[in-house]
Amino acid sequence: MLDRLYAELFDGDLRLVRLEEGHRAALRIVCAADTDIWTIYSSSFGPGHFDASFDALIGGGGRRPYAIFNGERLVGMTAWLRPDMSAQTVEIGNSYIHPDLRGAGFNGRVKRLMIDHAFAVGIRRIEFRIDERNARSQAAVTKLGAQRDGVLRAERITWTGYVRDTGLWSLLPEDWSVR
Repeated sequence: MLDRLYAELFDGDLRLVRLEEGHRAALRIVCAADTDIWTIYSSSFGPGHFDASFDALIGGGGRRPYAIFNGERLVGMTAWLRPDMSAQTVEIGNSYIHPDLRGAGFNGRVKRLMIDHAFAVGIRRIEFRIDERNARSQAAVTKLGAQRDGVLRAERITWTGYVRDTGLWSLLPEDWSVR
């Protein structure tokens, strides 16, 4: 099932392709477009941190990352995280989209493409783990129909040394079918 989950996904001009070394330079530029955002991420893809974070992301460890394309332009990244095929669960995260595409419904298209695909290949629960300070991402998953399950207190230490409380959100097929 994992091979079916981590497939390239397409919807018109939107493409999610497996993130690989060849995307490094273009993604570095995209991630440098909003250096302030990285303070609420658990790792930084901003200048000075990009290469180490990119290496970790493509290095496996329970991550299946995508490069996000709008037409021929690489505009961001996202990933399947913690796929557990025996429990039929996966997290969507490590998402970043260039600032000029925010607020225009593009992120919603990315998430809908991923969610539709995950449920189609047999996933029964999709999770989102969001820094409690990240109101924008919380609002976005609420719009998708995700339910807030609770807060994982002091769940991780971010790249800045901040001890993060993480909101846990989930989406089940029955939540999605009413969308």
